[in-house]
Amino acid sequence: MTRATVPLPLDDHLCFALYGASMAIGRLYKPILDGWGITYPQYLALAALWEADAQHVGALAERLALEPSTVTPLLTRLAAAGFVTRERDPADGRQVIVRLTEAGRALQDRSGCLGDALVAVAGLSLDELRRMTAVARRLRDAVASRDAGEPARSRP
Repeated sequence: MTRATVPLPLDDHLCFALYGASMAIGRLYKPILDGWGITYPQYLALAALWEADAQHVGALAERLALEPSTVTPLLTRLAAAGFVTRERDPADGRQVIVRLTEAGRALQDRSGCLGDALVAVAGLSLDELRRMTAVARRLRDAVASRDAGEPARSRP
């Protein structure tokens, strides 16, 4: 067997390292988010709305790289908790516009503690974390930009 065909040990898989890091960060954030009464996916939806309020559900789903049918239940729970409102677009009644409430905007001011918690436990500087984020984003974008119809190819 050549090196190219020898399976990598699990710890040498980039996908496993990224998955484990994501899970660990989620566990770190969970007590904080629980205190706010939201889940991590709900936090991400709020973060997208903090970037640009008053978005259509479809645009929000696209920003989160999720299907609208996945985002809708998150938004239903956020609306029930008083963090967002949802209303039909007067220009196109098939579309739903999601807007932050004052309570939803107030969480943005509190959200900085999530990054502070990560910096405190990571043993990495803020600049190192920013560089890692940029590399992970480039990887995500490169993989996501693949032609969706093209099957992944294994090496011969």
